[in-house]
Amino acid sequence: MKYYIIAGEASGDLHGANLIKHLKDSDTEADFRCWGGDKMKAQGATIVKHVNDLSFMGFWEVLINLPAILKSIRFCKKDILSYKPNALILIDYPGFNLSMAKFAKKNNIKTIYYISPQLWAWKQSRIKTVKRYVDKMLVILPFEKIFYNKFNYDVEFTGHPLIDAIESEKKKLISKENFIKKNNLPDKPIIAILPGSRKIEISKMLKIMAQIVKFFPDYQFVIAGISSLMPSFYEKFTKKTNVTIIYDQTYQILHSASAAIVASGTATLETALIKTPQVVCYKAGMISYHIAKKIVKVKYISLVNLVMDRIVVKELIQNDFNPNYLKDELYRLLTDEQYRNEMLEAYNKLENKLGGAGASKNAANIIYNYLKEE
Repeated sequence: MKYYIIAGEASGDLHGANLIKHLKDSDTEADFRCWGGDKMKAQGATIVKHVNDLSFMGFWEVLINLPAILKSIRFCKKDILSYKPNALILIDYPGFNLSMAKFAKKNNIKTIYYISPQLWAWKQSRIKTVKRYVDKMLVILPFEKIFYNKFNYDVEFTGHPLIDAIESEKKKLISKENFIKKNNLPDKPIIAILPGSRKIEISKMLKIMAQIVKFFPDYQFVIAGISSLMPSFYEKFTKKTNVTIIYDQTYQILHSASAAIVASGTATLETALIKTPQVVCYKAGMISYHIAKKIVKVKYISLVNLVMDRIVVKELIQNDFNPNYLKDELYRLLTDEQYRNEMLEAYNKLENKLGGAGASKNAANIIYNYLKEE
C-alpha cells in the first residue's frame, strides 16, 4: 500500500520513523511519501518537505509566516492527489494536518491521525473537525482516551512510542566516563541543557539558561545541539560562558548528566524516561504568551506533570523563567537527595502509566488491519 505521512516537527519525525519501520514488517510492499525529517528518510521514505522548514512556534510567529504556510498547504494538496495514497497518516501538527484531513475526506482518502493534537489543552472546538474528517484516531497519552470519550468519539490508545525509541537507544549508550573521554570533556559532572529544536524557541530560552553557568563552577554545562543548526547560532546566546555544544547525542548527554535544564515539550518526557532529574522551562513571545494564557486549559505545561496529574518537576514559565529561580531550582536538584529520589520514583510510575513497550508496533498493526478491512 501507499502511505502519505505528514509530520511537522522533530518529535513527529522520530515517531513517524518508528511507525514506518513496523508498517514495513506488516506490509512488504509499503511505499512512503512524507513530510518529515532525517529519521523517516533513513527508514526509506521519500521526503517531500523537511521538518526544519515547517516548525513555527506561537500565535504571532504563525501569523507572520502565514503566506508560507498557505503555500505549503496548496502544494501538499496537489502532491497528495498526484501520489494517490491508500491512506493519509497525520502526526500531531494540528493547524496544518486538520486542513489536510478535511481535504482527504473530500477526496475519499482514508485519514488516520497518529498522535492526537492537544485538543484537551486548547481549541476543544476542533473535536467537531476531528469527528467529521478523521477516520481513525490513535492516541499516545492515557488521559486522551478519556477526553475523547466525553465527546462520544472512540479512539485507540497505543501506548507512548517514546518508550520504545528510548529503550532502543539505551542499548547504544556508553558510561559517563567513556562519554567524557569520547568528546574530550573535562572530568566534571555534567548539567544537560536542552533549549528546544526550533530557532525561535532556542533564541528565547538559551540566553537565560546560560546565565547560571557561572554559579556552578564544579560542573560543566553541555548543550544537546541539533545538527541542522550551526555552532555560531548557539554561540550567539552563550557568549562568555563556558558551555560545550555536542550534536546529535541528546540521550547520551541526558544519560551522563546529573541534572537537566529542559525546554517544555517532548524533551521533558524523554528526560524523565532516561531518569534524569530536571527543571522545565518555557518562554514565548509576549503576544503569544498572553493569548495562550486566555485559551489554554491545562494545569501544567510539561507532559510529565500532565500525565501524573501533579507537580513532579518544577515548571518555570515566562517571567518565572529567570536566572535567579533557575539557579535555585538547579541547586536543589543537585543537593537535595530526597527531592531527587522522589522525582525518580515518580518517573517509574510515569512509565507504567504510559503503557509500557510496543506502542509503535501497536499503532502499525492497528493501521494496517484497519486499511485491510476497509
